[in-house]
Amino acid sequence: MITGVVFALSAGLMWGVVFVAPLLIPDYPAALQSTGRYLAFGMIVLPLAWFDRAQLRQLTRRDWQEALRLACVGNLLYYLFLASAIQRTGTPVTSMLIGTLPVVMAVSANLLYGHHDGRMPWRRLIPPLVLITLGLILVNLSELHGDAANIAPARYLAGLALALLALACWTWYPLRNARWLRQHPQTPPSTWATAQGLATLPMAFVGFIAVNGYLSLHAPDFPLPFGPLPWRFLALMVIIGLFSSWLGTLCWNAASQRLPTVLVGPLLVFETLAALAYTFLLRQSWPPLMTSAGIVCLITGVVSAMRIKLEPVIRVSEAQRPAASPRE
Repeated sequence: MITGVVFALSAGLMWGVVFVAPLLIPDYPAALQSTGRYLAFGMIVLPLAWFDRAQLRQLTRRDWQEALRLACVGNLLYYLFLASAIQRTGTPVTSMLIGTLPVVMAVSANLLYGHHDGRMPWRRLIPPLVLITLGLILVNLSELHGDAANIAPARYLAGLALALLALACWTWYPLRNARWLRQHPQTPPSTWATAQGLATLPMAFVGFIAVNGYLSLHAPDFPLPFGPLPWRFLALMVIIGLFSSWLGTLCWNAASQRLPTVLVGPLLVFETLAALAYTFLLRQSWPPLMTSAGIVCLITGVVSAMRIKLEPVIRVSEAQRPAASPRE
């Protein structure tokens, strides 16, 4: 349990970087950032795949198809929607919606996978979820108070829709990924992270070429292929490709193998906390009182959720099943 939480914390610290990266290159289209990040991710895992080739050969065709689906939805589409939302509404509005993931995932996991891994009693799960929700509301009320007035309604609504799409992608990905890992305990987390990087590479390469082609036609003043700040862009893509994509995925895979699926959702709050910490470091300021109160609620809610004991799964064997009646 403790090891799983540490891995989840490490993943959250690395994933929080993706919330501030779009703010460092605001003039870059979100599609270029998404394809650039995962092109770097795919290229980084190529040498790692060579050293891990024995384990990768054990993956079946069905496993590679699953890695492709996870890479498409959880990598390319998620970051495309996330970066687009951040550029339109800013980090606070986007983090407010993405920050509801602990609640959305905990409820979804309890409904969909509780019969596999054990179910949290709703009467005990609801109070921590209320605390997490209250913390998210407090954090973002404090942040949105100053930012919302400067956002045009159409731009705000577009950013809201994109953030909801990112939320849908990132709700589906961890649950599906955790389920696969729980069903394949013999596969090392690093192997599965590398497999997803390899599955991402061809899609990211084609997407990067397509985005450059589109920009050459519709934005001829935009310097290609790496934009007006090429070294900053390349450095950011390598950093988030290595740490947020490969190493973050590896740590999350390790946490998913060690923890029940229903407990994985609340731990995504570490990503929100890391994003807030990096945002205030970028602003060079301390969080206000309301934001600090929200952070305390978030942490308290997660700790409370982690202390809930799961209801055991009762599986009835064929020999224990009641005999069918003649009419049946």
